[in-house]
Amino acid sequence: MQKRKSLILAASIATILAATGITTAYAADAPAKEVTGKDISFDKSKGNCLACHAMPNIPDAEAPGNIAPPLIAMKARFPDRAKLRAQIWNAMDNNPKTSMPPFGKHKILTEQEIDKVTDFIHSL
Repeated sequence: MQKRKSLILAASIATILAATGITTAYAADAPAKEVTGKDISFDKSKGNCLACHAMPNIPDAEAPGNIAPPLIAMKARFPDRAKLRAQIWNAMDNNPKTSMPPFGKHKILTEQEIDKVTDFIHSL
């Protein structure tokens, strides 16, 4: 009887280890999801654009703030993408009294994150 319990236990452990190994192998092979400008813009610990800006053309932009201009028709407002990027990098250069954080100057976002956010916002 003891031998049978030991055999069942060993088989159970082997099954668990095999299943775990297979799952881990699949997880390691799965590519990581690339973070988008939208992801960063919506992330409360990063861009958090929705805290102040409405994005009327984005269906999942829920509970936006209204203390800053809505992010709409951005190509018309910023035909030069570089000026929009500069605004995101440090809005205080254009308006020293702005409440918009200087995302680049204060290193809230990396240069790559600012580029992604700029591309996303410019597309609105």
